Amino acid sequence: MEPKLIDHLFRHHSGKMVSVLTRIFGLQHLDIIEDAIQDTFIKASLSWRKEQPEYPEAWLTKAAKNRVLDIFRTLKAQKNNSLHITQGTDAIAINELFLDSEIEDAQLRMIFTACHPKLDPRDRISFALKTVSGFSIKEIASALLTKEATIKKRLLRARKAIKSANLQFNIPQGKDLQERLDSVLEVLYLIFNEGFHSNSKDQLIREDLCGEALRLCKLLLNHQQTQFPECYALFALMCFHSARLEAKTNVNNEVLDLKQQDRSLWHFPLIQLGNSMMYKAVETKEFSCYHYEAAIAAEHLKAKTFEDTNWNKILHWYKALYTLQPMASHLLTMAVISMQTKDYKIANTYLKQLKPEDLEQRVYLYYAAKADYYAETDNFDEALLQIDLALDAVTNTLEKAYLLKKKEILKSL
Repeated sequence: MEPKLIDHLFRHHSGKMVSVLTRIFGLQHLDIIEDAIQDTFIKASLSWRKEQPEYPEAWLTKAAKNRVLDIFRTLKAQKNNSLHITQGTDAIAINELFLDSEIEDAQLRMIFTACHPKLDPRDRISFALKTVSGFSIKEIASALLTKEATIKKRLLRARKAIKSANLQFNIPQGKDLQERLDSVLEVLYLIFNEGFHSNSKDQLIREDLCGEALRLCKLLLNHQQTQFPECYALFALMCFHSARLEAKTNVNNEVLDLKQQDRSLWHFPLIQLGNSMMYKAVETKEFSCYHYEAAIAAEHLKAKTFEDTNWNKILHWYKALYTLQPMASHLLTMAVISMQTKDYKIANTYLKQLKPEDLEQRVYLYYAAKADYYAETDNFDEALLQIDLALDAVTNTLEKAYLLKKKEILKSL
């Protein structure tokens, strides 16, 4: 088995094992659980180089369980009682917790733990990627454009908060469920977005992050307590965006915008799945931001060609989204849409409401949009100034190459 495949399997499986074993032994032993599983997987990676087991996942499950049980046999409770959990009815109960349905339940508990209001919002996504998804500290730092030392601090802070607040490893009920669900969906949305449009320097798309966000969102939909309309809407949105992943870059690894994308490469089964999720999502009187974003993505997918895009409908959905969620990025997109409909006066009105710093890491998009505005209104000197500002601000090498191409076109006009 190739090292990359081993890494993928270990990461995917370690999240499951951390969740299940935390359910068995408690959040207070999370450090020991994670260390034990990591130790097991390191040993496995060495032994698999010689001979790969016939059923790798089953091998890992058994090895992880046995390794942790070995450790906990040596631990004595304060009352000097051993944790006798390897025989009799206790053993049966533990084996049942390794059934697929129970593994999903444990992972869902871990997601809600990671998104508990007692945890700092900045720590939640790091903690979720580590404990639920099995990402290494290095991978999390890369995904979030943060130093590894910062990620370590965030994880440490999250674990301390869990212990000091004595958090329970469960799925909240009643009002608490809805409040916590908002945080869960936000974390999953951020994980997916970082995969779909990465902030990393050399990689535009992180399919592993997109896939992980989809998997975790599906866990919510598989559980009767968390089958909410906004969960279906977010899953639909992820399906719609994922359907376009293959078309976002060409064979030369160059960025392609919607106008340039080969729509035959859009993955139809994912579009169909997204549509079926949207039917369930709209069985409600109140729409979430995920409903509106999914509706926007669906409009793009409906258009057979870029010219067929119903920009007025998309602008309508963006206005509704902005009312619900007044964000600078939405205003910027509304300006871009207005340029598509040749309504430059309205586009300029939206642009004037923005300040570059409002866009933070995506500030280059603001300058690129202004360059488009000036180019469309025949002010090419100003357009070149704005595209230079965009080039100074962009960090991703693929997007920089895309903007350089735009600059060459502007210089030729």
